[in-house]
Amino acid sequence: MQNFIISKNFLTQKRKGAKAQSFYKIFFASWHLCAFVLIFFSYAKAQKIAVIAPEKNVQSETFIEKLVESLSKKYKILDSSLSDTAFRSANFETPFNLTTTESKLVSSAIGCNYFLLVRTENQRRASLTKNDYFEASAAIFVVSSLTGRLVFWKLELAEGKIPNDANKQLFASTDKISAEISSKLNEVGKDELSEKPTPNIIELPDENSTEAKGLRPPLPFRRIKPEYTSTASLYGIKATVDIEIEVSETGKIIKTEIVRWAGYGLDESVREAIYKMQWRPADRNGKTLPLRVLLRYNFKKIEKED
Repeated sequence: MQNFIISKNFLTQKRKGAKAQSFYKIFFASWHLCAFVLIFFSYAKAQKIAVIAPEKNVQSETFIEKLVESLSKKYKILDSSLSDTAFRSANFETPFNLTTTESKLVSSAIGCNYFLLVRTENQRRASLTKNDYFEASAAIFVVSSLTGRLVFWKLELAEGKIPNDANKQLFASTDKISAEISSKLNEVGKDELSEKPTPNIIELPDENSTEAKGLRPPLPFRRIKPEYTSTASLYGIKATVDIEIEVSETGKIIKTEIVRWAGYGLDESVREAIYKMQWRPADRNGKTLPLRVLLRYNFKKIEKED
């Protein structure tokens, strides 16, 4: 009987131990999850964002006010007047069509991790399928201070019978836009930190330098003109897209980077055209080699003659 009692006590203690162990496993798992959430939230909250409207009007100011209110729940939003002053002091000729170098310099002056440029419009539109209406639009450019790249671009549209109705619909979209920006920045932060330069890639030397002697840069066998997108055409966008491409010694495109961005689908249009071309590799005195070159594409709307 004593043996039985001892065994019973042993089993009881074992069960208690198992329950305690299970409890601690759940507790520590929950603690780690909470810690991760807190760390992630703290990291996001530590990110400094500047929101700027290079073309100020009442519509853009109201839109930015509501967007900032939504973004401030996750990020530290810098004082708009100070950010605006720092941006305007750079006196950019084309503030919505910056190079990555210009973007990094102005980010440093502002002291932000990312800056948002906002362009708003409200205009009357005609349609063949419905009555004329007013369209309120907001083009949002999100730029990384680390790389100067345009990491997110969105054109938000809203319609109304009168301008004020369209604006109200546009302003109501700021929470949705904020969520999209937040989701994108989570991806971008990881990608930018893990990015590594291409090994053994050669920069195209100055044409008058000794390194340029005998060097023939890569050229496409078939040139393809990037499309001037319908979105760019609708808003009469005039812009330049610069792209750096890395071509291997076999003529394969290793990597592309937009180093002057434009939005409105033009960056994607240029990249798509580059990949469709077949490339002859660079060579020096008959020997092929991997090379990085810069290409430029200018876009503007050509009005049709009557």
